Amino acid sequence: MLQTASYSDIGGRGYNEDCVWLVKGDADSFCLVLGDGLGGHGGGDQASELLCRTVCGGFDGRISPAALTELLQEANRKVKEIQTAQCAMKSTAVVLTVGGGRAAWAHVGDSRLYHFLDGRLIFQTRDHSASQIAVMLGEITVDQIRFHEDRSRVLRAVGQEGALNVEAAEELLAEGKHAYLLCSDGFWEYVLESEMEEDLHLAADPEDWLARMRKRLSERIPENNDNNTAAVVWLTQE
Repeated sequence: MLQTASYSDIGGRGYNEDCVWLVKGDADSFCLVLGDGLGGHGGGDQASELLCRTVCGGFDGRISPAALTELLQEANRKVKEIQTAQCAMKSTAVVLTVGGGRAAWAHVGDSRLYHFLDGRLIFQTRDHSASQIAVMLGEITVDQIRFHEDRSRVLRAVGQEGALNVEAAEELLAEGKHAYLLCSDGFWEYVLESEMEEDLHLAADPEDWLARMRKRLSERIPENNDNNTAAVVWLTQE
């Protein structure tokens, strides 16, 4: 049984550069994609929307890292085609596909995917950012990444100059209750992983889980906070 929920909030900004789409394929397959247009480059909302439209429009039911890499490379080409000298639009990307007892995901930038099994966090993507590099060099801890001075410096993005290096992986779904969370940095900056788990244990359904996490976020964000977007998927593998 598949259950989903999502939201996207403008936050304290003038417009929303985040985008999230879900499309279902044949049988039990689906594709979920989230993009966060990079502020300061212009046209971030166009880049994230084009990313979502390209990935969902090209989803053919294949559940593999190679298929997702192809889709993100195609999105990268399309975004670069509409860039101008005055508008070098770019977007982060995180994509999840599930079907036939398998899951595959891919990402570029600092939008994240979290995977929970039977209520416990078992995996999360690693950001492509300057602050993540600082963690890898031992300069800061993982917890300090949220408000590090270089946290906004994204090192990979759809629409970037040069070749796009997509990080992608796959797995067979183990038996149990799976919960996936895809979110932009405007969301995960204010909700800790331990709190994601805590709210998951208490939630009655995906909408309830999102509502509990959004309540935490709303109590912590400043007036000029970033756009914030998240999407969740619950499914049971027997």
